[in-house]
Amino acid sequence: MRSVSLTLMLAAMAGCTVGPDYNGPPEVKLGEGWTLPTPEGKADAALSDWWRALGDPALTRLVEQALAQNLDVRQAISRIAEARALVAASSARSLPVLTGGAVAAPLHQGVNGPLPALGSRDTTLYAFGFDASWEVDLFGSVRRSVESADARLQAVQEDAAAVRISVAAEVARTYLSMRGAQAELAARRMSIETLQRTLDAARRRLAQGDVAQADYNAIQSRLDAGLAGLPAIEARARGAALALGTLLGGLPEDELALLGSGGTLLVVTELPTGQRADLLRRRPDVRAAERKLAASTADIGVATAELFPRLSITALGGFTAAGANPLFLGDSLSGIIAPLISWRVFDGGRVKAEINAAQARHETAALAYEGAVLNALGDAERALSQFRFARQAYVLQQQAVVSIEQDFRNAQRRYQSGDIGLVELLDAERQLRDAQEGLARAQANAAIDLVSLYKSLGGGWGAPQADIIIDTPVHRKERVIYEQAN
Repeated sequence: MRSVSLTLMLAAMAGCTVGPDYNGPPEVKLGEGWTLPTPEGKADAALSDWWRALGDPALTRLVEQALAQNLDVRQAISRIAEARALVAASSARSLPVLTGGAVAAPLHQGVNGPLPALGSRDTTLYAFGFDASWEVDLFGSVRRSVESADARLQAVQEDAAAVRISVAAEVARTYLSMRGAQAELAARRMSIETLQRTLDAARRRLAQGDVAQADYNAIQSRLDAGLAGLPAIEARARGAALALGTLLGGLPEDELALLGSGGTLLVVTELPTGQRADLLRRRPDVRAAERKLAASTADIGVATAELFPRLSITALGGFTAAGANPLFLGDSLSGIIAPLISWRVFDGGRVKAEINAAQARHETAALAYEGAVLNALGDAERALSQFRFARQAYVLQQQAVVSIEQDFRNAQRRYQSGDIGLVELLDAERQLRDAQEGLARAQANAAIDLVSLYKSLGGGWGAPQADIIIDTPVHRKERVIYEQAN
């Protein structure tokens, strides 16, 4: 009775949990910035929505296929399954362990053996029974372990979300790079066609003595330079298509058919970034760092619990007999319940060292969280700045295209009235094609920087209104686009 009373008293202490409670992450000064508020009534979109806002069905298909088949994403899902299993294993420590067993063992004992009552020196001993053991979680070691495992599961889930965002962004950037290269290639070919026509006209005028040899050679040099640049642009487009195949978890050549199709590149006219504090709930890397900090806090409690007594309760019961027939009779039944209290009296300071190590890891996790917040801010600021400048360059290049197009129209009128020759007209057209090629590069850069901005802001928020700025593989309606953008 005294043993049972002591056991019950110690079990009542199981509500005690040692170690610090987690009260949230440390405060990090976010400073000032981002004056563009999120429009009222426009909630953050789900992670799977931002590429849909770009309005390109091919891009949507590529991203969603990559999220289903990309090997990095599938590895992240496997890590989530592993973390869930570890949570279940930690939780199972709070439950009793029940083991069953049976034995049928031939027994031969000497004359002075311990079982004279058997009546024979040679017999078979039969036994069947169960034993149960349970370690009472007196000071919260198991509870803290479950807290730690659960927080780490959440951190792994956030890491998986970060992988999904990275894969989606990489697919979008690669796709937009391919479309940009296609548009640039189309503009370069149009420029080369104009240069070839200019060269043919210059050749005729050279034979008539109306054009100097140096002018003819200059046109030839520009044509040669334009032709020399074609393979590099073609390689960029093909390389991006090959990369898409790999990103989708397939063979590199699986998406080469995209090179024969057109698509759209989009740039928003205004991007609602929200407040800086929004990053703390948008960015999965920040959320993962916070969950790792929570896990490290619980780990201190796990280490601290080793300083205190441990209570284990063992129960054994079953049937034992020197024959199969009487095995399950009442006289063959036996059992025992034995509480065991253990306490480390001396361990050379190992527990204290483990507690100090856990506290140091907690400090490291706190610093890692602060670093994750600051890195997120820096990443977002850089992406926002780069997008704004890229879009500014795109708008300026649009204006340049419109101005040069006006010059080309004037040149056409002057050519029709006989004020200038064909070479001068073709030169004005070449300048227009060169400006359109520059527009293709500016458009692609702005679209790619938009994707980077989505990624840096966490990837889950309202979709902005967008302007179609490229229709590949050939430029169309630059003037209409410019008028819509302004």
